[in-house]
Amino acid sequence: MNTSKKIRVAIAGGTGYTGGELFRILLNHPEVEIVAATTTSSEGTAVSQVHRDLLGETDLCFGKELNDPDVLFLCLGHGISRQFVDNHDISGNCRIIDLGNDFRLDGEYAGRNFIYGLCESAKEEIRKAHDIANPGCFATAIQLALLPLAKAGLIEDEIHVTAVTGSTGAGKKPGETTHFSYRSGNMSIYKLFTHQHLAEIKKSLAHESGNGIEPRVNFVPMRGDFTRGIFASVYTKAKEGLSENSYRQIYEEYYAASPFVFHSRENISLKEVVNTNKALLHVELHDGYVHISSIIDNLIKGAAGQAVQNMNLMFGLDEACGLKLKPSAF
Repeated sequence: MNTSKKIRVAIAGGTGYTGGELFRILLNHPEVEIVAATTTSSEGTAVSQVHRDLLGETDLCFGKELNDPDVLFLCLGHGISRQFVDNHDISGNCRIIDLGNDFRLDGEYAGRNFIYGLCESAKEEIRKAHDIANPGCFATAIQLALLPLAKAGLIEDEIHVTAVTGSTGAGKKPGETTHFSYRSGNMSIYKLFTHQHLAEIKKSLAHESGNGIEPRVNFVPMRGDFTRGIFASVYTKAKEGLSENSYRQIYEEYYAASPFVFHSRENISLKEVVNTNKALLHVELHDGYVHISSIIDNLIKGAAGQAVQNMNLMFGLDEACGLKLKPSAF
């Protein structure tokens, strides 16, 4: 489907952090033309007035019309994407990539079939897909840590996860736990064992394992004292007799064809992925347990970047097109 004609893109609900990152990536994407940006809160306002980092980058204003796009990105609050589809006249030829959670577990809606768009496990399905449900940010970091084990049949016990996210993970709308005075110099647990991303994680792992059995995942999400990124610490019982080097080879082989996911044999730190679409993993064995560190930028690989990666696959482009971003490592 790749032609010389640029892909016409519309962004709905682009005033938040994820929408801002999507604009930033797509404005520099060589195969894309942004033809519309809609919002209910900032109609008539310049995109660069809402996202000040885009001053001088675009003259686009938020409006009502979609302007017949080839693909529509939905950057709406969770639960609002279905309403948007119901209330707007969207051409059947227009593809949709939803960055919310409306279609992750049940993709059949309004005559559309949303494929779960975790690029590293469903690349061929995504290439053929008409509509995509973009995975959640925590879900992406945790699944990337566990997919190779699921594929190799090495998840034989419950999984333990502690993952810390930056304040941007809570969205742009201010709240008590996102206020600077609360967040600065502070950490806290929330949604203990009940986080909404658990369901998609377990469903994806059951599919990757081929046995359809959803593993138990004990997930402790935490709010961190930083703005962006996710650091996930994941462990489960190791298979007796399988060496650390063997585990590491499993990860390196699983992600050998990925342009964005890499296993590091050295310890990793969050700044190595901030501002990029990369995920870094580090595997170690300790006293009968296999431990995986997994790091991503929650706004890029966990949201906008992965959405663009999905678009690239859907339209027959190089998977990494427009996504070769440098980390802010210092």
